[in-house]
Amino acid sequence: MEDRALPRRGAGGTLQARALDAGSLAPSLAWLALEGQRAFAEWLGYHAAGPWLARAPRGDGHPVLVLPGFLADDLSTRPLRRFLARLGYRAHPWRLGRNLGSVGAVRERVLARALELHARHGRKLSLVGWSLGGIYARELAKHVPERVRQVITLGSPFADVARPTALSRWLERASGRELAREMPERVERLRRPPPVPSTAIYSRSDGIAHWEACRESEGPERENIEVAGSHCGLGFNPLVLWAVADRLSLAEGEWRPFARDGWRALLYG
Repeated sequence: MEDRALPRRGAGGTLQARALDAGSLAPSLAWLALEGQRAFAEWLGYHAAGPWLARAPRGDGHPVLVLPGFLADDLSTRPLRRFLARLGYRAHPWRLGRNLGSVGAVRERVLARALELHARHGRKLSLVGWSLGGIYARELAKHVPERVRQVITLGSPFADVARPTALSRWLERASGRELAREMPERVERLRRPPPVPSTAIYSRSDGIAHWEACRESEGPERENIEVAGSHCGLGFNPLVLWAVADRLSLAEGEWRPFARDGWRALLYG
């Protein structure tokens, strides 16, 4: 029977994952089956961690556009936006209804939303995208980098949307097309990093998207932050929220990697 155990952290776990053939790179069925229970636990943790999260880093209050994942809408990102608002940011929903995965259909509307917020605030936006919303955020930053301050993705499989993940299967069913075979140039384009600072937050126990597909490539002003948690709970996972706040607190035009010293070394990979 094929071993699909969760890879260990560190070099050994990475090598183990890469040794698997492409057909086995889907998320563990066990993690997928437990997505609901784990997300509920993270929801409870979000409320319990309120006093700790109140001490999260604060920035300059610039505008932040938050994009929901596939089949989700602005209701799903409300906890994250409320958290950012308490820290003083102008946190905005995308206001495009449910994310049905029609990239071409929403591209212009997402762009118009970003341009409207940029004009309203007169400042660059930070983009936070959950799952498929993170892919939109990256593509938007590539299109108008002069209006985007940074991009943060939460469990977004931009590095390899062709992998057999639950998200890619849903996208193909919704569109009736096989993305990897029909649009290899688009798959390759999605891998390219945006020309702005970018942070990819991911979980090795993600039951929807394979964790390796959610990692940013190495390069200047690009980084990956590993957390423990489910895919469906990333938007209110306390560790994710702290990391998002830390990244947003960076001054415009300045960048430094996420610190992993002290207590962070115990909680972040």
